[in-house]
Formats: sequence, structure tokens, C-alpha cells
Amino acid sequence: MTQYPRAIQPAVEAALFKGKVVVIYGARQVGKTTLVKEILGRYSDRGLYLNCDEPDIRDALTNRTSTELRALMGRRTLVVIDEAQRVRDIGLALKLLADNFPDLQVIATGSSSFELSNTISEPLTGRKSEFYLYPLSVAELLTQETPLEAGRLLERRLRYGMYPGVALADDPAETVLEIAASYLYRDVLEYQSVKSPEVLRRLLQALALQVGNEVSYNELAQLLGIDRVTVERYVALLEKAFIIFHLPPFSRNLRKELAKLRKVYFYDLGIRNALINNFNPLDLRNDSGALWENFCISERMKFNHNRRRHVNTYFWRTYDRAELDYLEEEGGRLVGFECKWTATRWRPPAAFTAAYPDSETHLVNRANYLDFLTA
Repeated sequence: MTQYPRAIQPAVEAALFKGKVVVIYGARQVGKTTLVKEILGRYSDRGLYLNCDEPDIRDALTNRTSTELRALMGRRTLVVIDEAQRVRDIGLALKLLADNFPDLQVIATGSSSFELSNTISEPLTGRKSEFYLYPLSVAELLTQETPLEAGRLLERRLRYGMYPGVALADDPAETVLEIAASYLYRDVLEYQSVKSPEVLRRLLQALALQVGNEVSYNELAQLLGIDRVTVERYVALLEKAFIIFHLPPFSRNLRKELAKLRKVYFYDLGIRNALINNFNPLDLRNDSGALWENFCISERMKFNHNRRRHVNTYFWRTYDRAELDYLEEEGGRLVGFECKWTATRWRPPAAFTAAYPDSETHLVNRANYLDFLTA
């Protein structure tokens, strides 16, 4: 079975034994365990893997002295603490290890940032290097595929997504449905402020149906029969669980530019399609444009994260509906992109080019998307 090398692995390995705890965030099933075991395998008997889904492992890491923690680690020099968010006060344990055993390298993984980051931020201030692992990216797939093969598989990926298990599955629909049913909400529902799994599911379905459109929290609150504050809190938790992300509107100097709403996208289209139970071929559905927009933008987000490239990201739209799907701002320079599944020609909005004459704009379609996502 083909295994796809992960783009962040070289950077993770370069961060080892530099006096800091390495923390890898990512949703369940995106390949965190496979990645850390690949790294561990290079250290033979000097490595130790601790799975915090196991109750006895959690107990062994909870409320322990530095001496007790050292005894657990033995003579190992590289220790992986997988699903570390499941250990109460894990930040204190990691701080003890970092402070008392400078020759010991710890890698902690977490499938949700809202608990893990909250518990380690203060104890590990200045003592951690953070990384994010997402579903497979186009660039990672191209390490094992030719551009021609990637093109042939493009529609499959718009329908079923790019989780590693899905990419390698003979029945991708069954696999992604299992991920959505068994893993998607697990960490979010364990969070104490989430009281209604059904509301959470309906919220995700509503967001799935609004991909490509501006999202109003007030309208979502009315649709779901809850208050706006709850909608905002649930959306924030879903972002911290690496299920969705949002783009704010870009507005600098035009009175007609949108400045309040936001767009919400899914990190993985298979999850999005599973939520609405629609895996139909693209020629049989009316949301192919929205799928393509989500695909291009989520893949670009992976591209930037995997290269540790820090840019500001937005969408742009005016009240008279002139728009750009995606904007990047870096060093004061604006580059805009319009994502079109079928278009071969496109003209940038005159209002945008007039307001931002030093900017660039590009069309992203099936013919050139690899340039957008790999260069």
C-alpha cells in the first residue's frame, strides 16, 4: 500500500533536540500517529511511544513528579505522547520533562487544539515548537503520482476528500462516512461547553450547504433555534478541532466592500459531503463550483501551513456582488484568486483593480490548479 510522505516531517525533524517540546496538532485520522511512528523508527530502541487513549498511560502521566516521569521514560531519548490532550494538566508534565531532562526530546500530538493548547500555553511558554498536520495535500500526493494521475483522480478527491485512509481506500465513501460518524465530533463533544450533539451536527450541515457563500451567525442562530453567542462558540470549537476554517472579508478603502460577514470552508471535502450525504458525480450536482472553490482554498491553506508561510487570507466582495474568492496579503502586497471549475477566461473585477492597482489577480481552474497549489 502506498504511503504518502508528509510535508512537515523534515521541519519536525529539524526541530528535534533543540531544547523544546515539539507539539503536532491535527484532527483524528489525518496521520499524526503514522508520522510520529515514522520519526520514532529512526531512533530504534531510543524511542518510546505512549498512547494517551489508553487509561493506564493517562494515569502514568497525571500528577507525577519529575522522578516518576523519568522512570517512565527510562533511558529513551525520544518520547512521543500521542493524543496528549486526554491527559489532565499535560502542560505541567511536559514542563517538568523539558526543564529537568534537557537531553530528552518529547513530541506531543493532539487532535484538538482547544484543550491541548490551553493546558500547555502557559507552562510551555518559550519551550515549544508547534506544527499542524492536515489531510493529505496535493503537493504530498504528487510525491507518489504524476500530474496526469492527479488529474484523473481530481474528481474523486472533490467527492471523497483526502484523508490518508480515504485516499488509499477501495471504498472511499464508506471510509469517510466512518470517519465522520466515529471521529469527527469526539473531541468537541467531550468539551464541557457542548451540550447538544444534534445542534452541532445541524450546524455543520448548515455550514456545508453554505460553502462559497457569506455566512451570517444571526441567520444560523434563527435556523437552529439557538442564540448567536452559542453559534459563535460552536463555530470556534469546530475551527479548533480542525474541521472548518473561515475567511474574513478584506476591506481597506471602498465604501461598498463587505466588512462584517465571513466565509466558512471545510479542511476536507469528503467530510463536507458526508455531512450532507452527497457523493454524487460532479455532473449530477449543482454545487460543483462551491466544491472547487473549497478545494482550491483549503489546499492553498495546507500549502502555506506546510511551508510555514505566514500570510493574511481573505475573500473580497462588494455589495453589488463584484468578488474575488481568495486574497493573500504578504508584506503589504495583495494577490487575488478566482476559482472556476469550468471557466477558461475571466476578467478581474474593475472595482478591485481600480482600488488596488498594485495588486495581482489570477484565475484558478482545472488546467492550472497545480501551479497554484505546488509552486
